[in-house]
Amino acid sequence: MRRITTLIAVSTLAVGAATAQDSNELSIDGAPMVTEVAAPAHMENVDTIYSGWRFRSVETQSLEMDDFDNPAFVFVDKGIDLFDAVDGSEGKACASCHEDVAEFAGLRTKLPKVQDGELVTMEELVNGCRTERMGAEPWKWSGGDMTAMTALIGLQSRGMPIDVAIDGDAAPFWEKGKELYYTRVGQLDMACSNCHEDNYGVMIRADHLSQGQINGFPTYRLKNAKLNSSHGRFKGCMKNIRAEPYKEGGEKFKALELYLASRGNGLSVETPSVRN
Repeated sequence: MRRITTLIAVSTLAVGAATAQDSNELSIDGAPMVTEVAAPAHMENVDTIYSGWRFRSVETQSLEMDDFDNPAFVFVDKGIDLFDAVDGSEGKACASCHEDVAEFAGLRTKLPKVQDGELVTMEELVNGCRTERMGAEPWKWSGGDMTAMTALIGLQSRGMPIDVAIDGDAAPFWEKGKELYYTRVGQLDMACSNCHEDNYGVMIRADHLSQGQINGFPTYRLKNAKLNSSHGRFKGCMKNIRAEPYKEGGEKFKALELYLASRGNGLSVETPSVRN
C-alpha cells in the first residue's frame, strides 16, 4: 500500500535524471552568489547541492538578480520602518539598541543555533527583543511584520555562506530534524526526501522540483505575492501530502529547519529570494 500511494503522489513527475537548470550564474546587483557546491560531508545520498534559484524559470530567476525588480524589497522597506519604530511599554525601537541593522551581518548564516541549551531561530531572537527589551507584543511567526524584519536582517548576510553548527549541543536537535526529514507522513505516505532528494530536478505538474534548500528564506513567492517563512513553507508541504502540519515555531519545525539549513552549508545566503 505504501508503494502504491507514493506512486500515485509522484505520478505526474516527468521522467529524467535529477539535475538543476543549466544557468548557474547568479549575481545580485553585481555580487556573485554560490548556487552550486559539493554536498556537506553529512549528506549520504547527494553529491552536489544547488540553490532553489537554479530550478526556477529564467523569468523568475531574473527578478532576484536586481533589487529594483525583486518584489520582496517592498517588504524589506517595511522592515526598515519597523526597525526604527518605537513600540511597547519601554518606549524603544530596535534602533534604540542596534544603531545600524548592518551589525547583523553574518547572523543569518549561523541560524538556527543553540543558546542556553535551547535551539533558537531568528524569529525567536526578534520576539525575545520585543518582549524582554521593548515591552512589546510578540509578532506572529509567519506574520507580515515578522517576515519583513527577518528579511531585513537576513539581507545583511546576503552572499555569505551558510554555516550552521550541527555538532556539540546542536547534535540532538540536528538528529531529530534528520529523522523528521526522512519520516513518511500523511495520507500520501511521503517524506521530505521523496521530493527533494529522490526526485529533485524533475517536473511535478508545472513545477520544477528543487532540493528544498532554505538559504533564501524568507522568500517571496509569486504564488501568494508575499514573503514566506521557512516554517510556513514546511506547513504548506505537509498540507500538500495531506498530513497534519506541525506547529510553526514548534520544536519539530525548528529541528527540521536546522537540518535543512545544514543541507545547504556552503551555499550563499540569498535572502530575500524569489520563487514560484
